[in-house]
Amino acid sequence: MAKVAKKTARGRAAPKLAKVGPGELLTLLDYVRYGVSRFVEAKLAFAHGTTDPVAEAAFLVSEALHLNPEQFEAFANARVTAAEGKTILDLIHRRVTTRKPAAYLVNKIYMRGLPFYVDERVIVPRSFIGELLDSHFGGEEGAGALIDDPTAVERVLDLCTGSGCLAILAAYHFPNAAVDAVDISKGALEVAARNVSEHGLEERVSLHRGDLFAPLGDARYDLIITNPPYVDADGMAALPPECRAEPKLAFDGGADGLDVVRRILADAPDHLTPNGGLICEIGRGRDLVDEAFPELPLLWLDTEDSEGEVFWIAAADLG
Repeated sequence: MAKVAKKTARGRAAPKLAKVGPGELLTLLDYVRYGVSRFVEAKLAFAHGTTDPVAEAAFLVSEALHLNPEQFEAFANARVTAAEGKTILDLIHRRVTTRKPAAYLVNKIYMRGLPFYVDERVIVPRSFIGELLDSHFGGEEGAGALIDDPTAVERVLDLCTGSGCLAILAAYHFPNAAVDAVDISKGALEVAARNVSEHGLEERVSLHRGDLFAPLGDARYDLIITNPPYVDADGMAALPPECRAEPKLAFDGGADGLDVVRRILADAPDHLTPNGGLICEIGRGRDLVDEAFPELPLLWLDTEDSEGEVFWIAAADLG
């Protein structure tokens, strides 16, 4: 009887990876090079904490060897044991054959140098807001600061918190603030609770299940952070397999991508202090947002890797 080729979850024949003989790959760099070649060959998509095949391969090699990413360079030319090599090759193989984000394969992602647990219950964190907290909210010498004194912030809200990473980063950045984090997904909040616990922030970060502001009553905040679903219908249809492995709820922003954003902007004035403000990530939908809200003086913020994908608006300008 003829053998039936193994299939992937979507019914395609699983890609065959080049075989590796004993002693052919020796160092961490050797395994990174092999991973890069396989990832490029398989035409993988990268948008989940790493932006290219080199960074992705280095991330997987480091995680397989229990190394912090910052330690990679120090050990780049170190040799890998046979057992460690097998673990690395297995991760590379799974990344190619399953097309799952690398973060799901190792249940970890780093934001601003901090580790967070992730699994398929949450979108893989990759928000630009973490960087903006450092650069625009009481940054070095207050340059470009939207909030001059982080210690004066008393209450912060993270809407659509997912894994809780932005709520946790906010708790670190605003040391005197109580942080509320909201998500509609029970599974996402389970992941967030694990991260809050692992960072020892149970006394400062409170998790709430519900639809946007619904579970918060009349609470008001000095800062609202949100990275809501903002992918439009065309974008949803064109998502790569890696993104289809993530919760659809975390992406789907309706026909034009702005369904959730409209609701947040409509209700935010009732939940901001007079001197507060809202920071919202919208991806590449700036033109749509500007067209939909021409009356709002939105301040578009840039990061090292993005331009005009996050906006800020002060409470006074929301009405």
